[in-house]
Amino acid sequence: MSSAARPLSEPQVLAHAKQRLFPAASDRSYVVADTQFAREEWLPGQPIDPAVRDRLAPFNHVEIGGGFPDLVGVHELGELDPELLAVDRLGDDPPLLAIEAKGYASGGVDTQRGIVQAYDRLHEANAAYLAAPVEAITDTDRTLARELNVGVLGVDTTGAVDVLESPRLVGNRTATEASALRFQASAQGVAENSFGLNHPKNYLGYPLAHYADGDTASLLSEFNVVGAVRDARRGAAFLGLIEDRERVALTALGEEVIRFGKAHCGSVEAALETFADWYRSRKRFVDLAPAWGQLARRVLFEYPATELLVNELQTMHDDWIPEPSLVDLVIHLHELHPTFAVELFVRGDEAVRRRVLTAEGDLQRAELEDGDIYHSPTVFQLKTMLYHVGILTANGTEPHRLDPTADIWALREPV
Repeated sequence: MSSAARPLSEPQVLAHAKQRLFPAASDRSYVVADTQFAREEWLPGQPIDPAVRDRLAPFNHVEIGGGFPDLVGVHELGELDPELLAVDRLGDDPPLLAIEAKGYASGGVDTQRGIVQAYDRLHEANAAYLAAPVEAITDTDRTLARELNVGVLGVDTTGAVDVLESPRLVGNRTATEASALRFQASAQGVAENSFGLNHPKNYLGYPLAHYADGDTASLLSEFNVVGAVRDARRGAAFLGLIEDRERVALTALGEEVIRFGKAHCGSVEAALETFADWYRSRKRFVDLAPAWGQLARRVLFEYPATELLVNELQTMHDDWIPEPSLVDLVIHLHELHPTFAVELFVRGDEAVRRRVLTAEGDLQRAELEDGDIYHSPTVFQLKTMLYHVGILTANGTEPHRLDPTADIWALREPV
């Protein structure tokens, strides 16, 4: 290390490691840094560079393997540098990666503690790494890491990251918190893009138009299904109706929509003709078109977030909270499923996560009363769809018009 170079702090090491492991955005990759890295100072008198915070965002406090990794993410295998892993495949799901970072502190760099912490994460992660200043990593550290199947990333002051030890991918006992990250990294996550439309008919119409003879966008317009074709396509993918890769392909659920349309209307084109009757209608969809509404309900219930919300709203009903507010719901969810609650409801940008979460990952409850901190695709689009299919009693509201203390999330038909 040059005598002019400043020793790397833990946040700096972690930011460089994140760049090495997750160099670009992907529709099947998602990563969060622990909330401790969102604070202004790392140690007294040692501010965290805002550029470093920006590189580490978004933040969440995710428990993996009995602890809280400095960084945890899910990565598409095909996009991982082969140098980072000793094998290239473990099933079809993207692997969950956990990283423990160590930087210079008053006692030096505690690399061995970082290796042991990373090893503990392998109870639920598929691979775990220590990231530390390269000059602080000893041969003894590397031997210990190999024995424990922990990867080692050596970071220098220029930001370059050398893979000193490559771990093997392992199976894991996936917990709810790990599932929340996998949800975000899947086609059904809400991290960056998800629902842009708030009526389920718009998403049912996409596989029908895709299957029918003709250009999909033209058919959606011709039959007055929806004008926002891109949003309809994206939402159909989030609901699992299509695979939206280089070419659109129907999923098994999307094929069931085609079968339903043929069975009820005689043909896909005849099914599309019925959509004109629903154009701009404000009536609850399940009341306006009961059979189609029930189909939409089945589709919505396949969306992982729906089952979680319904189960927990039923629990709140059983606990004598039949009409919880949005604030009540988020607090309840955070107690049981903290990672999922934050990822589903709270916007992912760095400033919002810092407002809502303490360095220890606790909710700052007063901030939950501000509608602007909420993720619109959940509190507006998803909630409105759940209303239209008969699951919830009330429509969603756009965040800028939202009063979270008065926004009711209640089951229409509790059991």
